[in-house]
Amino acid sequence: MGNGSEDSNGWNRSRGLAVKALLLIGGAFLVKRLSKSTTRWDHASFVSRSLTGEKYSKEQASRNPDNYFNIRMLTCPAAELVDGSKILYFEQAFWRSPQKPFRQRFFMVKPCPKELKCDVELSTYAIRDMEEYKNFCDRPKDQRPQPEEVIGDIAEHLTTVQLKRCPRGKRCLYEGSTPPGGFPNLWNGASYCTSELAVMKNNEIHMWDRGFDDDGNHIWGPKEGPYEFKPAPTSSFNDMFSPFNFPPPPPTERRIEGSFILQE
Repeated sequence: MGNGSEDSNGWNRSRGLAVKALLLIGGAFLVKRLSKSTTRWDHASFVSRSLTGEKYSKEQASRNPDNYFNIRMLTCPAAELVDGSKILYFEQAFWRSPQKPFRQRFFMVKPCPKELKCDVELSTYAIRDMEEYKNFCDRPKDQRPQPEEVIGDIAEHLTTVQLKRCPRGKRCLYEGSTPPGGFPNLWNGASYCTSELAVMKNNEIHMWDRGFDDDGNHIWGPKEGPYEFKPAPTSSFNDMFSPFNFPPPPPTERRIEGSFILQE
């Protein structure tokens, strides 16, 4: 009987020590995970993923049809540079004619240089042959220009937005704008343009591009605030017959040219 009791006590002590050891190991692992700092490239990857996908301004257009249109924003990965920078293809089109984008760009997403007080740098570039890239994201990968071709087709630098993490409690996750003074842009009588961008929760993106003349007068782009692009919902039969998904009359259609840079 005595030996059995001693064996039982020894087993209980051993089991207790094993449990404590596991708890210590697990706790150390958890502390390491929690204390691991987010790297500069983690921020860039998050912004890149947030931009990617099919998004619409349908809700905003339904609230304010006089100033906003239901625009389809489509973005997808196109290439990666040797330094890790992500190249995304970006296009915008009216909902009713997604096969005819009126705006096509390359985005380059990478961490901000260490000397700048920001987290992510988002630069916009023109495309050498836009016709070749129409509906890039909708095509099978073997029918798209390949990454090495994409890199060779990156043309004029247009703008750069410097994004910072949003303070705790705000709706946004990252937000930023072009540097003071914006970037040169001569479209439609402007002399420079500015861009503001916010990465919101639930993969929502807010974009506000505007052009101004030398005196600071607003020339093109929405006046009231940014376009709000939300991820595409599951297809709905009712959406097909929404009045915001049909062509506006010709005079209204001309106004869209003032909201976006169609060509430089």
